[in-house]
Amino acid sequence: MPGTSLLADIRIADMTTVIFGPYCTQTLADLGADVIKLEPPKGDDFRNVGKYAKNRGMGPCHLTINRGKKSVVWDMKSEDGRAAIRKLIETSDVFIHNIRPDAVARLGLTFEEVKAIKPDVVYVHCLGFGTEGPYAGKPAYDDLIQSLSGATSLLPRVDGNERPRFIPTAFADKVSGLHAMYATLAALRHRDRTGEAVHVEVPMFECITSFLFEEHFYEAAFDPPVGPYCYQRQVDPSRQPVRTQDGWITIAPYVDARWVKLFEVLGAPQELEDERINDYRGRYFNQDYMMSRVQAYFVNYTTAQLLDMLGEADIPAARANDISEVQDDPHMKAVNFFQRRDHPSEGGYWEVQPPVRFVGLPEREITPAPRLGEQTEDVLASLGLSAGASKD
Repeated sequence: MPGTSLLADIRIADMTTVIFGPYCTQTLADLGADVIKLEPPKGDDFRNVGKYAKNRGMGPCHLTINRGKKSVVWDMKSEDGRAAIRKLIETSDVFIHNIRPDAVARLGLTFEEVKAIKPDVVYVHCLGFGTEGPYAGKPAYDDLIQSLSGATSLLPRVDGNERPRFIPTAFADKVSGLHAMYATLAALRHRDRTGEAVHVEVPMFECITSFLFEEHFYEAAFDPPVGPYCYQRQVDPSRQPVRTQDGWITIAPYVDARWVKLFEVLGAPQELEDERINDYRGRYFNQDYMMSRVQAYFVNYTTAQLLDMLGEADIPAARANDISEVQDDPHMKAVNFFQRRDHPSEGGYWEVQPPVRFVGLPEREITPAPRLGEQTEDVLASLGLSAGASKD
């Protein structure tokens, strides 16, 4: 598993759980940061998502999102535990958590309190909602943020089923995690220039609303609006994968000349004689009819045949893979994106490699996800502390 050492001089005290914060710190760990994950005695709840192979607390999602980290378990109710976290903060560049404001105050780990321990700390708070709004302090989960941000209204616009629905991935958590990652790097840059502590708030609601409204503000962005919300091409019911003789294919002939070429490739240039699609304007405004005609021809060919035909004609197209097929995609195989690894306690498993390459820089092996509390004693020793912090 090739990682890099770009952030090898950065230590992160990580008190995040589930997906939002851990996705941020996993990405930073891939880049070489020393991420020390402080877990409660029962461990991060995400350890138990999915069926485990050998040991409870070592589920598949934990293996994916907590690779490259060290796990410590300290009793935060004890003086030894509180001393350990303070000592860890003293030696860390970043303190990141997703604890609600009232609870973090009870722990004595607010920004001002952490800054008193580490004057140049980068303090990253992964929140559901910004602290200046009426939702501040409320619990937040991916489902709630998808609902509030309008994400659940997108699929109904495409298929006509009026029931709001979740986009079936924890995209609010993961996208917010990437916002937290770049915010952390920017704060570290400022700290390095000025020597000042930086307090970063990363609120999910604001992150996902920004992410969605980038294009879906659309013509309502003007005041007064000149049209509707939602980039219409992306909510067009006709702009979907097309059935072939043996599967599904996605086409993207978004230059008008390619639409013309497409019907030539299909041996059906006469279709463009129809007054609905016989000029550029007609093809632009009658996509649903045009796609219905494409569908009528595509079912006569296999996916492989169409990919060859469209490739030769320089018409962008791709197989619509089932998620279970992506691991066998020839491109993914060629770049060795899915790598089989052996975990010291869990045995064989598959892992995706970091998607970003730093060409020409040395690569290093990323350590597998830790067992609960696996590095507790080692980290305590490195801090010059006894084992008392880990005891109830």
